[in-house]
Amino acid sequence: MDKNFQEEFMQITKFEPPLYKQRHQFVKDLVEKYRPKKVADLGCADCSLLRMLKFCSCIEVLAGLDICANVMQEKMHTLSPLPVDYLQPSERSLTVTLHHGSVAHKDPCMLGFDLVTCIELIEHLEESELKKFPEVVFGFMAPSIVVISTPNSEFNPLFPRVMLYRHPDHKFEWNQAQFQSWALETARCYDYSVEFTGVGHPPTGMEKVGFCTQIGVFVRKYPPTGESVQCEKPTEAVYKTVFKAVYPSLKDEKYLQNAVISEVIFTAQIIKHRLISKREEYGDDPERKSKFQPSMDCFSDYLGKLVLEKNMEPFVSGNEVYIPLATIFSFPKVSRLCGTFEKLCKLIAGKVTLSSDGSAVMFNIEHENEEN
Repeated sequence: MDKNFQEEFMQITKFEPPLYKQRHQFVKDLVEKYRPKKVADLGCADCSLLRMLKFCSCIEVLAGLDICANVMQEKMHTLSPLPVDYLQPSERSLTVTLHHGSVAHKDPCMLGFDLVTCIELIEHLEESELKKFPEVVFGFMAPSIVVISTPNSEFNPLFPRVMLYRHPDHKFEWNQAQFQSWALETARCYDYSVEFTGVGHPPTGMEKVGFCTQIGVFVRKYPPTGESVQCEKPTEAVYKTVFKAVYPSLKDEKYLQNAVISEVIFTAQIIKHRLISKREEYGDDPERKSKFQPSMDCFSDYLGKLVLEKNMEPFVSGNEVYIPLATIFSFPKVSRLCGTFEKLCKLIAGKVTLSSDGSAVMFNIEHENEEN
């Protein structure tokens, strides 16, 4: 439903937060409960639900579908990666795609989704489209979970400006019995269970009116067989893709390598500065500098423990500082990024200056001394 239109007629009954935000929060809570990897929003309109869901860490594929391409195109830029996404790539992969088309048509790009949302959609469908809708969503797409929300017409008398329907594009609005009858029959035909709930509580004393927005949560009883899906798969696509964004991810070797190199250099630079500062403090007294003793901050406490327990001591030789790769790999963020020491060596090969035997990161401090 158009948010501005909704706010115009809801003058008497106020919802806090606004009703559309409650619907979106309902979906987000469901995502956090079931942790789906692939989510499709049918009737995505201005993409506001997709914008919220792209921050859910479990989701790797987001898709939107709408019959009105113009509405999607006005807001689709908000689904693009931001500069910070490139500076700090996520550990998960994320692809967001928008399609122009009708929910009455089947397209193979909508196969394989775990969760499909239809928020305030079905009341916009013509009778012929509504008849095809269950077969497309529950029969062909066959996701594990389907969420359908629609206006509850029994709530309409509480809106004095609503004469027939809440929105001029609505083709119908069901009462609770009508929605539940349709949902139960749909669930029976396609082997789903369904639970009913909603958002937008009625005023005290009018509980029988029900929620302002009624919601059905459908859960598939049995996983679809590969053969049945393959038999119904169309040979040609019918939707037009209007937007696609692939977010930078550490699962991509290019972004992972950049992140590892940055972290290795950052860690090595800090160790180098600690080592040089102590070298300058102890001077040439061999008794005072017999062991590398870091200053007492959190980073150096950890480094000192590595030196004492694992004999991985950084050292200075002339104008060169050597930081063992084994020491760098022992820092949690580096080891988490690389997974194995071998992977660390592979990712930084040729990208970071190493000692002749490749066992340590090497810095030349001659120029630093000249500047100082």
